[in-house]
Amino acid sequence: MAYSLKGVVDGIIDAHVHQWDPFTTPRQASPAAPVYRAAPRLVEAAFAKVAPTTIRELTLTPRYVAQPFLPGDYAAAAKGVAEAVGAPVTALVHIEAGWQEKKDPMAPVEETKWLISLPWGRDGRPDLAAIVAHADPTSPHCAALIDAHLQASGKVTCIRQLAAWHPDPKVLNWYDKPGLLKRRDFLTGFSAVAERGLTFEATIYSDQLPDVAVLAREYPETTIIIDHYATPVGVFGPVGTDTGATAAKRAEIYRAWKDHISAVAEHSNVVAKHSGCAFPQLGFGHSPECNIGGRDNLQQLLQPMVDHVTDAFGPDRVLFGSNYPMDRPNASLPDIIGMLVNVLGPRGNDVLRKVFRDNATRVYGIDAHTAKNVAGTPSASRG
Repeated sequence: MAYSLKGVVDGIIDAHVHQWDPFTTPRQASPAAPVYRAAPRLVEAAFAKVAPTTIRELTLTPRYVAQPFLPGDYAAAAKGVAEAVGAPVTALVHIEAGWQEKKDPMAPVEETKWLISLPWGRDGRPDLAAIVAHADPTSPHCAALIDAHLQASGKVTCIRQLAAWHPDPKVLNWYDKPGLLKRRDFLTGFSAVAERGLTFEATIYSDQLPDVAVLAREYPETTIIIDHYATPVGVFGPVGTDTGATAAKRAEIYRAWKDHISAVAEHSNVVAKHSGCAFPQLGFGHSPECNIGGRDNLQQLLQPMVDHVTDAFGPDRVLFGSNYPMDRPNASLPDIIGMLVNVLGPRGNDVLRKVFRDNATRVYGIDAHTAKNVAGTPSASRG
């Protein structure tokens, strides 16, 4: 049975989107962007042969990271969503996306300033509901950087420092050492986040879920958001050196993930995103036998994970995010959203309303003006 958001929400909030332009802003893919534009087939062929395994298995193709993904590009990707599920995506939450000027510890604020200059809410583009900005609690500049973000835009309501680390040497590490979230210098510096009433975005791998529990205990008044089901790497197919290489290994990854999710969900200040549903690091897209193959197959694969997270956290502590454009090589927005609507639909309209709008509004402190726009009122771009 197909379920619908028609009459449930007038507009969906996508709570996990990356906006970038490698031609005009400093990104890791910026050097490759002009080459890709000039000779995409040549770059694709070279990427498949010479790119490190860590990068190939994260992105699958340079196509989406070497090209801009801006409000208009998101609107084009989301064009079929309203037809598929009965409601359009009308607002999104931007998640910091690796601003590369690292010599200046205050440089990440330039991403916030760039974001609010984009043409949001015009000509079918989504509104910018909130910004998750970068700051590292281990840095002595953390508090000053957060204050600069907040001064640049009132839409900054959450902070992220990537913490994902995996023992498989051919799985990409987003931080160079394990255990970041439970390190004493991180926990001490985290007060800069907590004292400003901001939330924190936890981008980790599944073995690091106990680290989130440590942070949650230390700061019980701060909301911590788990991205992408904590990415149980290789749960659907081989990744890296030998992660998920056999059915037995994949079953063990899932079992351990399930136990860790149940344990961390006991902390009432932790919430989880239904995001990264088609993330390549889960094992999707690396070979023909690991292709998703459409919405029905995606639903069959993801339903146990969606159900377990929803049961563990409850309907008030789960929200939707597409992880676009990172998930784009494997699944379309209509298929990702349609899959989630169908899995969650039997739980009733109240759950659907919370997952696709209300919980994001609360968790990210989305202001009344934006919430009104999400309910269907057109808006102009705002900063």
